[in-house]
Amino acid sequence: MELFTINTGFFKLDGGAMFGVVPKTIWQKTNPADENNLCTWAMRCLLATEGKRAMLIDNGCGNKQSEKFFSYYYLHGDDSLLKSLGKVGLSPDDVTDNFLSHLHFDHCGGGVVREGERLKTLFTKAVYWSNAPHWKWATEPNLREKPSFLSENILPMKESNQLKFAEDGFEFQGAEIMYSSGHTDKMMLPKIQYKGSTVVFAADLLPSIGHIPLSYVLGYDTRPLISMQEKEVFLKEAAANHYILFFSHDPVNECCTVKFTDKGIRLDETFRLDEI
Repeated sequence: MELFTINTGFFKLDGGAMFGVVPKTIWQKTNPADENNLCTWAMRCLLATEGKRAMLIDNGCGNKQSEKFFSYYYLHGDDSLLKSLGKVGLSPDDVTDNFLSHLHFDHCGGGVVREGERLKTLFTKAVYWSNAPHWKWATEPNLREKPSFLSENILPMKESNQLKFAEDGFEFQGAEIMYSSGHTDKMMLPKIQYKGSTVVFAADLLPSIGHIPLSYVLGYDTRPLISMQEKEVFLKEAAANHYILFFSHDPVNECCTVKFTDKGIRLDETFRLDEI
């Protein structure tokens, strides 16, 4: 198996929304905000190749939304999904599996493209993986998350007959799924055995190294108390078993390990994926 970082660019979100009740005087030490209180975040995906299979985990936000929509998020950077796939010698037709941690627009929008007035899947030969409870949650959205669950990002997967649910038979050598429901219902965190280590795609349970302390949970989380409980269990497991955490949103750090300290679980080391 080989793992590759697939960068799809950066966007900006409100710092307070990303850190909930944590005061700005604290969170700005790791994630400095601009004059509009916006912080820069990555939209980083993970590619796993094994034999003839190429599984892309998440796919960024894409570029098919309106200019007004993107004006809220200040997309920037030189990376794109297609450019990053090309750097590892792949085209969209080479992707056999697009595994979606969850269906918020910044994690799944790149998997559907617009051709004129028509929407179509980008990965025409791939299976798009979600799970049944989360699919129902996303297609019958609550008012809190409705702006993040965009039908044009989601429904074409089913309409193309490429959608499958993980509980109906997801298999990829060396991978298993952890579930988390504090951020959104039944978010999936792939756990992959790689070079003698366990790499976990942390998704929005742990967006960045700045979110390692237990109380640092997203204002976007639908169930913040559950997020804290899930983080505590996960971080203890990660520290005890020396997991490598792969970050989808940290603007600087791709990976880290965590350790036990007198103040709780804290950051150990940071490094790039290709340094494993």
